[in-house]
Amino acid sequence: MKTDDRVALDEWYAVETATAVTAAPVVTRLLGQDIVCDRLPDGSPRVRERLADGFGPPLPVRERYGCLWTTLGHPNRDVVAITEADEADRRHVPCGWVKMRTSGPRVVENFLDMAHFPFVHTDILGAEPNTEVPAYASEIRRDVDEVWATNCSFFQPRIAATETEGDFVRLTYRVPSPFVVMLYRVCPSAPDRLDAIALFIQPMEEELCRAQPVMYLVDSCSTHTALLNFEQVIFLQDRIIVENQRPLRLPLEPRHEIPTRADKSSVVYRRWLKEKGLRFGTVGHG
Repeated sequence: MKTDDRVALDEWYAVETATAVTAAPVVTRLLGQDIVCDRLPDGSPRVRERLADGFGPPLPVRERYGCLWTTLGHPNRDVVAITEADEADRRHVPCGWVKMRTSGPRVVENFLDMAHFPFVHTDILGAEPNTEVPAYASEIRRDVDEVWATNCSFFQPRIAATETEGDFVRLTYRVPSPFVVMLYRVCPSAPDRLDAIALFIQPMEEELCRAQPVMYLVDSCSTHTALLNFEQVIFLQDRIIVENQRPLRLPLEPRHEIPTRADKSSVVYRRWLKEKGLRFGTVGHG
């Protein structure tokens, strides 16, 4: 059943790969509501709610970052801005949708978590004995209403698809909306620039979602297959973890789960969601 959570309804969501939307209707689900995506004869995209007696009126729609975006409500701002997407020399690598039996906020929190790198992404994003997460800063940036984690660093055996040697990598995390999270890392082949990796989450039900990593990389030598494989291996490893976390919905009250120093960005993200009043995919709100 479609949620009545106004906070969730009033967000933009990536719901399909733009090239997969044709004149033939594609049915998917968003926030407990069936929606249908297709294209009109002039090629413009259309998204509608599928109702018991037909279809609802066309919903707002955008084509950005290789995806079709829509909303079931009335967002007070546009789809998240990713400036790296406008830089012509970057590789745009959409990595494909992965469905997961968990909540969208759990997926965001996992993306923010560096402590699991050595144990889940062994010999790729982390390795023992380098398991400590150095201190970093995390905050709600009130001027843009986003969560940021800065001055993050971690030892990674493979810092990118182009690299075979390990090093300490500087990372910055950004959560521009409750269901979009981004990672910026120094580009090995162009140290004065940052690679950008976004994760677009489509919350289908409270405990079911789809997500797609989309990369904007400064990389002129890797094959598309190598880039895709590098990210897909990581994401499928994450899928196993988030599907086994309990509860599946993200607890917003601090007493439910005891954080460590490494969980600072998660603590701030949860506080931000609680301030917003988001209920969809969470527990312990009050």
